[in-house]
Amino acid sequence: MVSREHKIDSQHDKLQLLRSITHSHAINETSIIVDASNYIKELKQKVESLNKDIASASDLNSLPQVTVEILEKGFLVNVYSAKNCSGLLVFLLEAFEELGLDVLDARVSCQDRFHLQAFGGENEEDEENYINAQMVQQAISEAIKNWHGSNEKD
Repeated sequence: MVSREHKIDSQHDKLQLLRSITHSHAINETSIIVDASNYIKELKQKVESLNKDIASASDLNSLPQVTVEILEKGFLVNVYSAKNCSGLLVFLLEAFEELGLDVLDARVSCQDRFHLQAFGGENEEDEENYINAQMVQQAISEAIKNWHGSNEKD
């Protein structure tokens, strides 16, 4: 007899714990279990949503990193990615051209990783359109996003 009452009390305590964890306002056992089931479904949906967010964030973090330094007569641009970025060089060179920057010296490696180090100077014929490091950084970042977008469609 004592063990049966003990089991009933134990089950009641567990249901009350389940009720409090799932924020259920139900009173009977069946309703508490249904609320708990719905709560678990909601948690699963949240986990799936968070996993998608993490995947898209890591996808953005996998984009090449860009640094632009101002030198005496131009800019030193470094673009680095831990993976090969097929076709990215074309987008970057188009960005240089659109800015009116002449690439005076460049080193590119795109075998296992992508690394571009380019020294660019302003086109001397176009002195009225002053270019600063932030403009260069923004144009290159935009070129990388365009490249990334074109790769996702393929």
